[in-house]
Amino acid sequence: MKDLKRILLNQKVELEQIDLAMLCTRKEEQEIHLNSKLAQIVIGVRRSGKSTLCQKVLLQNKVHFAYVNFDDERLRHVSADDLDAILQELYVIYGAFTHLFLDEVQNVNSWHLFVNRLLRQGVKLILTGSNANLLSGELSTHLTGRYHQIELYPFSFSEYCAIRGVDVQGATTMAYGLRDHVLDDYIMTGGFPELIASPEINKRNYLFSLREAIIKKDICQRYKIRYQQTLSDLANRLLDWFCQEKSFNDIAEELGIRSVHTVKNYITYLQNAYLLCSVPKFSLKSSERNAGRKLYAVDNAFISQHENALLTESFGLRLENVVAIELLRRIHLEYEQLYYLRKVQDFEVDFVVVESSHVRELIQVTYDFVEPTTKLFNREVNGLVKGAKLTHCNNLTLIMMRGEARDIIVDGRTIHCVLASDWLLGRN
Repeated sequence: MKDLKRILLNQKVELEQIDLAMLCTRKEEQEIHLNSKLAQIVIGVRRSGKSTLCQKVLLQNKVHFAYVNFDDERLRHVSADDLDAILQELYVIYGAFTHLFLDEVQNVNSWHLFVNRLLRQGVKLILTGSNANLLSGELSTHLTGRYHQIELYPFSFSEYCAIRGVDVQGATTMAYGLRDHVLDDYIMTGGFPELIASPEINKRNYLFSLREAIIKKDICQRYKIRYQQTLSDLANRLLDWFCQEKSFNDIAEELGIRSVHTVKNYITYLQNAYLLCSVPKFSLKSSERNAGRKLYAVDNAFISQHENALLTESFGLRLENVVAIELLRRIHLEYEQLYYLRKVQDFEVDFVVVESSHVRELIQVTYDFVEPTTKLFNREVNGLVKGAKLTHCNNLTLIMMRGEARDIIVDGRTIHCVLASDWLLGRN
């Protein structure tokens, strides 16, 4: 391949320019096991910091590793047949390395065969990818358990505070006020690392380009989408409908898409590429769980910054979106699931956390609970009480942006009212 060595050398130089002192510590760093025989795979939406996370762990541990980034446009025509040539050049450049870091490896067809061979040879592998199908498809089929998955989202509120230099421990009025001020910013602008680190970036252009890359590279190219504009229009409308319950039939009818099957596929692709996340409806019937779902943006930055966005100042829904993504960050996918609960014309619970088929917690999210109206109180509190009766769960939490942190007792059930800033920082 022409200029291969120069490309890999350029990537090495870029890697060496990283200043570790400028990087935020993220909890997912502890999940990367450098001495494991399993391939360590970090997966998540584009620009969430996957590459930086891996580089930081490798550099801090002074590991002798080689690096190749397959999201480089100069490597866009690389095929499986080129991988041996790339490996040889890496040995020329780096010498006898112990670890190999393959960035956005899903861009190479049949990459899994190459990875399998390297694992058999004892090479320690660190991989990143921007498509969940990378795991649900190729990995489960071809690596048969020889990988460890780490899911990475954009910055959490805790990480956002660290970047902004906010005191997260103080209990003074000033400390709480400043945290709430920063949380207001967070729920409006989101947590993409580059936008926080470089405030001079044009956010609208950045997010438009990012969304286009997700749709074109991670979906259209991968799944050979014929009607790309339909997919793009669907993505825009679904981002407008964040935090809302939608059925596949409703979506197809509202957008004039004749095939419900196409809608299902497109939404699956958008989820696999981490543009959207969905939470299914809690029910003992699988048909009901699959029929209804609430959609959330993977980061609040996408809520306003997309084509023809329906701008909304609904801080309550934005806070719910933040809580949804934080819950997805926290749950252990092996034995925990996240749902919502809704009985039409009766009540709704925003989140139901299930652990090993047992309902562990019910969570309601509201913005202003300082002096709740009767309607607001009944909707949020009675929803939790009715949900508790239905699910036999007494661990009830009300997350609020404004209000008094305390326990309230309704119909003999205790509801823990916690401030959003405390809950997001893990102090509930």
